Amino acid sequence: MRLAGRFGGAALSLLMVAVLGFFLFRVVPGDPVVSMTRGRPTTAAMQAELRAQFGLDRPLHEQFWSYFTSLLRGDLGTSFTFRRPVSDVVLERLGPTLLLVGTATLIAVLLGLWLGVRAAWRRDSVFDKVTTGVSLTLWAVPTFWLGMLLMMLTGDLFPSRGMRDTDTAPDFVSQALDVGHHLVLPSVTLVAVVCAEYALVMRSSLLEEMHAPYLMTARAKGLRDDLVRRRHAVPNAVLPAITLVFLRFGLVVAGAITTETVFSWPGLGLLFYDALTGPDYFLLQGLLVVTAGAVVVMNLLADLLHGVLDPRVKVV
Repeated sequence: MRLAGRFGGAALSLLMVAVLGFFLFRVVPGDPVVSMTRGRPTTAAMQAELRAQFGLDRPLHEQFWSYFTSLLRGDLGTSFTFRRPVSDVVLERLGPTLLLVGTATLIAVLLGLWLGVRAAWRRDSVFDKVTTGVSLTLWAVPTFWLGMLLMMLTGDLFPSRGMRDTDTAPDFVSQALDVGHHLVLPSVTLVAVVCAEYALVMRSSLLEEMHAPYLMTARAKGLRDDLVRRRHAVPNAVLPAITLVFLRFGLVVAGAITTETVFSWPGLGLLFYDALTGPDYFLLQGLLVVTAGAVVVMNLLADLLHGVLDPRVKVV
């Protein structure tokens, strides 16, 4: 019963986001037809025909009903800018975003958890103070500002625009190395911010476990300090951090907009920025549904995983 309620809550959340997004984007300044025809000789009659073609001449409630019924069928509409189905445009840009977010998340998880464990186990040491101070600073820094700072400091060492060079050799190894070279700066930007949060959460969670009775019992049995940490303390303290990984992954997908915009990384974030400048209503609505869906699904998985890892939490 609880499991069904959580799935129902996730579906309701996604539905509310889609509905609110429709009306939210309608108040964005700009006329999509004017943007589409900018720089082209068009008459008022031609613009009126375009509005009728995309259904923009109909009353708002009719536009909403058409959008809502299409969404229920899995149809996200047609992009004004690309003149193609929104789902096709989104799928083309999904790969670069998953590459960026997946790489950054993997590195941030491994590095953040390790830093958090070491800092907590060496509480009040120089390592702990430096790690905590740097993590708090990075957590508070705006992502776009950090990205521009890295671009200024290391722009001569790593590419700061796009995903690949046009003059790269067509073989797989050369293409992979080129993409990896372009991936460095945007992924480091995301890693720095996300890793800081993982480190702080892991440190806090482990500090709560360090004086637990079962750790005293393990030490009394003669176990070495590193074994007490690895076999007993860390497995129990890592639960909040693992839950945070799933919660944060959905938010990182949604929050990659600033990073991709700064580095012109051709993913969903840059696509969202381009659609906003239109404005391209259907593309904006489709991107909102996709990113909100990522957040909702990851929240649901985190909730379910919490119940699997901690038997005290019931998921059904």
